[in-house]
Amino acid sequence: MDLNFFKNIRILDGGTGQELLSRGLEANGTLWSANALLQDKYHELLLNTHLDFIKAGAEVIVTATFATRRKRLKDNQIEDKFEYLNKKAGEIALKAKKEFPNTLIAGGLPPQNLTYQADYSNEREITNNFNEQAKVLNPYIDFFYFDVLSSIKEFKCGIKAIKEFQKPYLVGIHISEGTSLPSGEKISKIKDVIDNKVLGVILSCISPENYETNLKEVKNLGVPFGFKLNGYITTKPSTSYTENYLKSKTGNPIEVLGKREDLTPNKMARIVKKFKDAGATILGGCCETKPSHIEAISRLK
Repeated sequence: MDLNFFKNIRILDGGTGQELLSRGLEANGTLWSANALLQDKYHELLLNTHLDFIKAGAEVIVTATFATRRKRLKDNQIEDKFEYLNKKAGEIALKAKKEFPNTLIAGGLPPQNLTYQADYSNEREITNNFNEQAKVLNPYIDFFYFDVLSSIKEFKCGIKAIKEFQKPYLVGIHISEGTSLPSGEKISKIKDVIDNKVLGVILSCISPENYETNLKEVKNLGVPFGFKLNGYITTKPSTSYTENYLKSKTGNPIEVLGKREDLTPNKMARIVKKFKDAGATILGGCCETKPSHIEAISRLK
């Protein structure tokens, strides 16, 4: 694909996992969106969710692979389904693309350990985990998307893991609050690991307010930049997100992170316009961002 793709205004999709839950996906442990892949009865629901984001204006959809990492599957006693679930996510995304051929598919590579926390596993293990997932996704995608990673080491390992596939990648940095990744590192440190295959850098699963706090630093990276904004109250609850999510009765992250009621599509669009006017070209949503939000954002293009 064109490495300059994100130098122009582009619209990403929204929060597929949360949208699936709102449309009737049943909880199954902590499998979250992976349950839509595990159970055949939800495949059409996932396809229609992709399609509705595209119809709303998304030019890029992300594979539903945030919860198909080995650790999450192992925690739910279905690690043997690893290849099947990642392959199915690619197949369903590709089916959506066949209906809308101009759509690009981003192969979502999530944190390989815990969410919103830096991974302190050894680099070889992290790299191997990324590589295994990327290998299954590679036939179905246009580029890779490092989705909500929390340390520079994870990006270093991920970039190394995908080199053999010769595809570009989009960096998705997570910041829970303040101006540092959960690892304690600054956004600017990403310059130490990205190479000439980078399409851009976004802050992902971040509140609009915290994105504004970090806007100057991400803009100063000198590459196309933007965001996937969420509608959670926080991604850094007072008690451990992972510990509480594992105890969740609903399987829905909002039980732990909360859901904002103020971010209407029109309000989100007004916020996004301010960031676009500041130079952001990669505009999208994350958890609790619906097709209606993406439609409002897409009108800014």
